[in-house]
Amino acid sequence: MTQHNFILLGPPGAGKGTQAEALVEKFGIVHISTGDMLREAVAKGTELGRQAQQYMDAGKLVPDDLVIGIVRERVQEPDCKRGFLLDGFPRTLKQAEALSALVEELHLAKPCVINIIVDDEEIMRRLSGRRMCRQCNAIFHVASDNVDVGDKCPICGGEIYQRPDDRKEAIAERLRVYHEQTDPLIPYYADRGQLVSVPGEGSISEVRQRMLQGIKCSD
Repeated sequence: MTQHNFILLGPPGAGKGTQAEALVEKFGIVHISTGDMLREAVAKGTELGRQAQQYMDAGKLVPDDLVIGIVRERVQEPDCKRGFLLDGFPRTLKQAEALSALVEELHLAKPCVINIIVDDEEIMRRLSGRRMCRQCNAIFHVASDNVDVGDKCPICGGEIYQRPDDRKEAIAERLRVYHEQTDPLIPYYADRGQLVSVPGEGSISEVRQRMLQGIKCSD
């Protein structure tokens, strides 16, 4: 059985979640998000899960060695035989190097690393214009949906608000952290022949088509 493994890179607001769904559906693989994976390990009560819970309960970041250990456990589970998509990991060069060593040790297929490229100005426009309903959690955009803070939700009548992390100062900080931590992964994976770069502007279907074409070219 051919195994298809993927890593998605891209700044917050690049549309990684939407494109992840397309890959999972097309290849019949498992979507592994870092947060879900950690919560699952905690729920199962594994030794690594118990250790991770101590950090999570204290509001601290789980150390790299623990996260790698939990990734190791997760990718060896039966549902990952066809492949997996890692979401939110790796975030740093140290994590990427540890993951490469793990992939080699377990004889897994090298992940195809898809980098969705969207410039900071467009990310700022996308996220700072995003609004949500407090009641039904529907998501809107001021540029296309004609709603803003304090309006009533056109779906359920709830109050429209802006999440704190969608304010411009918060977005700027998220982008700064992303570039500082994750930008080094791009040359790292490019040098290893694993990188597929995809322009992230345009419709969801256009980005998806570029992504699938890029994957085909990298086979």
